[in-house]
Amino acid sequence: MTAKILDGTATAKEIRAGLAERVEKLKTEKGITPRLSVILVGEDPASVTYTRMKKKACEAAGMLSDLIELPADSTQEQVKSVIAKLNADPTVHGIMVQHPVPSHLDELDILSTVAVEKDVDGISAMSLGKLVLGTADYVSCTPLGIVKLLERYEIPIKGAEVVVVGRSIILGKPVALALLERHATVTICHSRTQNLADVVRRADIVVAALGKAELIKGDWIKEGAVVVDAGYNKVEGRDKDVGDVEFEAAAERASWITPVPGGVGPMTIAMLLAQTVQGAEKYGQN
Repeated sequence: MTAKILDGTATAKEIRAGLAERVEKLKTEKGITPRLSVILVGEDPASVTYTRMKKKACEAAGMLSDLIELPADSTQEQVKSVIAKLNADPTVHGIMVQHPVPSHLDELDILSTVAVEKDVDGISAMSLGKLVLGTADYVSCTPLGIVKLLERYEIPIKGAEVVVVGRSIILGKPVALALLERHATVTICHSRTQNLADVVRRADIVVAALGKAELIKGDWIKEGAVVVDAGYNKVEGRDKDVGDVEFEAAAERASWITPVPGGVGPMTIAMLLAQTVQGAEKYGQN
């Protein structure tokens, strides 16, 4: 068996085209332009790249995007003060704090300062709590992107046995909750899981989100399973980044698989834009 590709790049392009239409409608009918404010604390190279990509994507969809850059030595109160001003600004429809923040800051406290109606990244304590309750306006963008990608390719989720490898609050836990909400049977694995290979082998859908290069071996994948690789790892001596799954070997057994890059990554940005537009539609003022 050779797996078919879950093409996040093409799917995200379709979603963003639809968003551009919704943005234009908001502009013409209500005089509202969806606006996303991204806060970057410090100069982490990967974070700088990601925030620029987000800004470019917003502008391509006809949205407004602010990048607020704060020095790495910013205090907790300085960062929270910036968020408070954005919370109070009715023309800002989405606020995102770029992860990770410098280690001296309390990230969860900062994230929970973002007003829940503007938490388009979906990772504040309030948003995560609402996800548990099944009442979330916004879901963490990468998990939501994974769900939307599976739905786009009509991958059955209801009743499927899903194994999520990873338990972070921005990926592993919320994707497990989002899939559980859609009636999957979900097992969460992590660094202390015993007999990980055996657990993965029973999965109809594997979501790899641990952040360790090619940890999940191809022969762990059940014949016909669906593999979603949310990993993105640099490996010394390799000319390209790799995911958490051995792609070539897994593709020989899986029915569907995401590439790295071009799978989950583009969907993350598309979901951030989509939830900002959603916020403008629901709460927006010009």
